[in-house]
Amino acid sequence: MAGKIRVVVLYGGRSGEHEVSLKSAASVLRHLDRSQFEVIPVSIDKAGRWQWNDLGALDLAQTTSLPILPDAPEIRLARGPNGHCALMPISAGSTGSLEIDVVFPVIHGPLCEDGTVQGLLELADVAYVGSGVLASAVSMDKDVAKRLAEFAGIPVARYRVLTRKAFAGDRATSLAKAAEGLSLPVFVKPCNMGSSVGIHKVKSWDALGAALDDAFRYDLKVLVEQGIDAREIEVAVLEGEPLFASVASELNPNAHHEFYSYEAKYLDPDGARVDLPAKLDAEQMARVRSLAVQVFAALECSDLARVDFFLDRQTGAFCFNEINTLPGFTSISMYPKMMEASGVPYGELLTRLVHLALDRHRQRHSLERGYSS
Repeated sequence: MAGKIRVVVLYGGRSGEHEVSLKSAASVLRHLDRSQFEVIPVSIDKAGRWQWNDLGALDLAQTTSLPILPDAPEIRLARGPNGHCALMPISAGSTGSLEIDVVFPVIHGPLCEDGTVQGLLELADVAYVGSGVLASAVSMDKDVAKRLAEFAGIPVARYRVLTRKAFAGDRATSLAKAAEGLSLPVFVKPCNMGSSVGIHKVKSWDALGAALDDAFRYDLKVLVEQGIDAREIEVAVLEGEPLFASVASELNPNAHHEFYSYEAKYLDPDGARVDLPAKLDAEQMARVRSLAVQVFAALECSDLARVDFFLDRQTGAFCFNEINTLPGFTSISMYPKMMEASGVPYGELLTRLVHLALDRHRQRHSLERGYSS
């Protein structure tokens, strides 16, 4: 591959985490090594339009949240003259294309990290950072991820699953099913949302219906999970031989937040205190790092993931909460912070992720496809 590697930083997206993505992308743009990479900013606006933004203008703006430039040309992915994936402007009168080497999706939530964008990139036959279609889809679904983790012998908290169709058809039976075998408090969570969107802590059964009504605004399937008096522990995993797990961190929501909500994460600068590394003894630290690697492998993830656990204050046991296959990359996001604390600086981390994506793409291309091109 001659010259610099062309890296498309893909940001925005149609999920409720659009604004978080703009912050992540601004940070990635600042830290990608320009001596190695030719950086191409491509945004997806809330209407689903893909636009090719001007890197010089974004660099000059020096914003903590990457804007989508109003005059940015709309583009599509196409086959370039040399057979490689290329960006093709689709505006009237536009000509020419730019072949690209790898896409770095810095996008979060549904229609972004759930296998949909990954499937499109597979069809475009281009290398991309992060897990493939299968791992992205199952990791995004909290229910399926927990089932696969439990099947692999990783502990999870008790929970029930409700569908919006069943809840609308028989509310009373659904409410009874949701509470079966659980004790207060419980947490209501949309299965396929991130960043704590639509999550409620329910402390009385009378409040369960309203919490479910709200959660079903975001998803067709909802978890009702046993609340645990627990510490929230996170681990960053990076692909390698062997898989590398960072030191763990601990999130301590401030007293005025019931849990680590969307408001605590993104709107309140004092929403939580982070202990990095987490205040764990050597045995606990080794245990949670081992569990994180097991989850990553069980869900067949690639490149990177942040794996979140609960540490029960009463029993001292860890249980798997959820996994993020495209975790935040903002200036305060825990994935890059945990990696940095474990000896992998932000810039080096991005470089390693780009090369992991290229290596995996080359490996896939070495396979027999079963058809003639």
